[in-house]
Amino acid sequence: MNMIKQKQFHNISPVYAKKSKILILGSFPSVASREQQFFYGHKTNRFWRVISSIFGCDLPKTIDEKKSFLIKNNVAVWDVISSCDIVGSADSTIENVVPNNIEAILKESKIAKIYTNGKTAHNLYNKYLKNVIKKDAICLPSTSSANASKSLEDLIENWKIINE
Repeated sequence: MNMIKQKQFHNISPVYAKKSKILILGSFPSVASREQQFFYGHKTNRFWRVISSIFGCDLPKTIDEKKSFLIKNNVAVWDVISSCDIVGSADSTIENVVPNNIEAILKESKIAKIYTNGKTAHNLYNKYLKNVIKKDAICLPSTSSANASKSLEDLIENWKIINE
């Protein structure tokens, strides 16, 4: 693994539509996600299993299936960070943050609630975006496999709030 902190740029466009009602923000894409150029691309990340279960849908596998799933269920997905210095995928190493401009998503959709995927995303949202957006975000437990204290069942239970 490359242990050198390098400037990385977000290379994934946000997924949303005019009818999107909730926005889920991660911190910054993992190495696997940046390579695939789509959200939650690491095979051990439980995001897609959690939300497909909550919405009672089959697990989307391809990027097109994932995009369709999100749009169909009025879910927007993006990340707090546009660029940062980071070692690999380790949120704990993030420095020199440049936040994404999420105002366009909010103006072009019907976003009523913002959720953050994990404490790092939540803390970054509060630090860089909350005062600009003037909207609180609800922190959900991270779907990353690094959050080993939460089982898939725990995550599904905690994340059900997004579909209420």
